[in-house]
Amino acid sequence: MRFWLGASFTDTDQFVELAKASERCGFDTLTLSDHIFYADYSSPYPYSRTGRPRWTAATHWPDVWVTIGAMSAVTERLRFAPNVYIAPARDLFTVAKQVSTAAVLSRDRVSFGVGVGWCEDEFLQTGQDFHTRGKRLDEMIPVLRELWTGGTVEHHGRFFDFGPLSIAPTPGRPVPFFVGGDSDAALRRAARLGDGWIGNRVYTEEQLDDVLARLRGHLKEYGRAEDALEIVAGVAALPDPATYRRIAEKGVTGTLAAPWWLATPEEKERYGEGGLELKIATLERFAEEVITRM
Repeated sequence: MRFWLGASFTDTDQFVELAKASERCGFDTLTLSDHIFYADYSSPYPYSRTGRPRWTAATHWPDVWVTIGAMSAVTERLRFAPNVYIAPARDLFTVAKQVSTAAVLSRDRVSFGVGVGWCEDEFLQTGQDFHTRGKRLDEMIPVLRELWTGGTVEHHGRFFDFGPLSIAPTPGRPVPFFVGGDSDAALRRAARLGDGWIGNRVYTEEQLDDVLARLRGHLKEYGRAEDALEIVAGVAALPDPATYRRIAEKGVTGTLAAPWWLATPEEKERYGEGGLELKIATLERFAEEVITRM
């Protein structure tokens, strides 16, 4: 079982020290989320009962790739991934250049968590078509893989059409794609095109069983083995080695955790809420109680 740190809603100036602490504590991958701007969104937020987002205009959403570059400079083993990056809200070559540069600077420690997104407002402001975002991502993933080989690439598709060209720098190893989301379309995309699947919410074990069954059905449909994908999901249970061993037996290879969300009253009183000290203290406790016992 690999432990992925879910570091969304973290202030930008905390990420570098948080990355160093995560590596020291034995986390495999640090993840951060992607939003371009805050507004009175016209699109309903799909993960709350009210349809309103859980954050405010003051919440930090630093650029994923700039932040990964900074964190990779102070770490040696820790991997990084957006959870998830809304690639179809950008043009193909911007995505290709950003990811490949981050992969090179991190010495191939980048996994590409990618999804279609829910916020139409962001697509409108970047000039990308919201309604074709899934089909464009389906075409984008194999084209990105080709561009990152470093060779000359020519592509003539429905959404992307270009003559022979190449980009540099390119990664030394293939960048793994982790497709996010648990809709049927997202699971089909992961089964068809992904190297992994990453959940976009915290799941009960019963919910996880349902998602895994659907995902494996799509893998069979596309002629891939049941264990063809890395599977990363957060679990709605208190951190416990027995729980993580149980979900590992189901085929889950990694789990998302953000230990400071479960800080004890004593930790909050000692370190305050929301600060870097509390985050590091809870990371260290999680490592002692869970990671070292796995």
